[in-house]
Amino acid sequence: MLENIKKIGVLTSGGDAPGMNAAIRAVTRSCAYYNIECIGIYRGYQGLIEGEFELLTARSVRNIINKGGTFLKSARSQEFRTKEGRAKAFKRLQEAGIDALVVIGGDGTFTGAIHLQEEHNIPIVGIPGTIDNDINGTDYTIGYDTALNTVVDAIDKIRDTASSHDRLFLVEVMGRDAGDIALNSGIGAGAEEILIPEEDMGIDRMMESLMKSRKSGKTSSIIVVAEGEKSGKNIFELAEFIGENLTGYDIRVSVLGHIQRGGAPSCYDRVLASKLGVGAVEAILRGESGVMVGITNKIVTSVDFEVAIKGRRPLDKELRRVLNITTV
Repeated sequence: MLENIKKIGVLTSGGDAPGMNAAIRAVTRSCAYYNIECIGIYRGYQGLIEGEFELLTARSVRNIINKGGTFLKSARSQEFRTKEGRAKAFKRLQEAGIDALVVIGGDGTFTGAIHLQEEHNIPIVGIPGTIDNDINGTDYTIGYDTALNTVVDAIDKIRDTASSHDRLFLVEVMGRDAGDIALNSGIGAGAEEILIPEEDMGIDRMMESLMKSRKSGKTSSIIVVAEGEKSGKNIFELAEFIGENLTGYDIRVSVLGHIQRGGAPSCYDRVLASKLGVGAVEAILRGESGVMVGITNKIVTSVDFEVAIKGRRPLDKELRRVLNITTV
């Protein structure tokens, strides 16, 4: 256990995700447990540059485990992308006596942490917080489970009106580079087809699937579309194409958007965030740096930032097989 760590800073950066507050709480209370001061840094790396710091105590983070978003706020920082900006940030850390950092976010957050650590040799440990579940080295990221449940709940409601009016609904969900939300929520909500970034399923296959459904007697359908899917058309163009080439459906589009990021975190996300918050502080005290703590087979593990942001978990082909069977 390192004895030179007296003060740890914690920040959230990039897109917010349900469970970030639970992670901040766990980091803060882990620091209190190990008799270390915890400093909350507002507005991510921009707040770090501007010195927006506040002492956090075990009591100051009470009643936040159930809150969505991040009370420390999040912001993009163009200045932090420069060496000069990162030098300012490090100077602020020195002035405040902060010995190490815990950063909560996704690949952009971890990329910034890599540069700050390499240039100024400060210990940094990351916690994966993003609803997209697109970070390598962890089975799940904080916020993903909550987003899934939000999407499934929304699609269930959309299906009610689709069935009532014999409509085909295209539902767009988040996932610019990763289709985890689309694939899992689509199966969970009983979608007829799912379009994801990892596979170019082709419009022809989708049309074939819809025609088959129509012939089998289905009068309504749900297609879940990840925002980064590879057809080359946005969801409104896709709806127009289907309307021009398939008769018998009244077509509607629903873009769920940022509703997927909001709301109280699920129990799973609260527990995951608590595990990783404790794991991040303990990793720092073990002398680890430049790593992300993640969850693999229910065990908290550490992987290098480079591995976390450069690798990509393979698509779960079993889920695609399950989809093909259950949409008969």
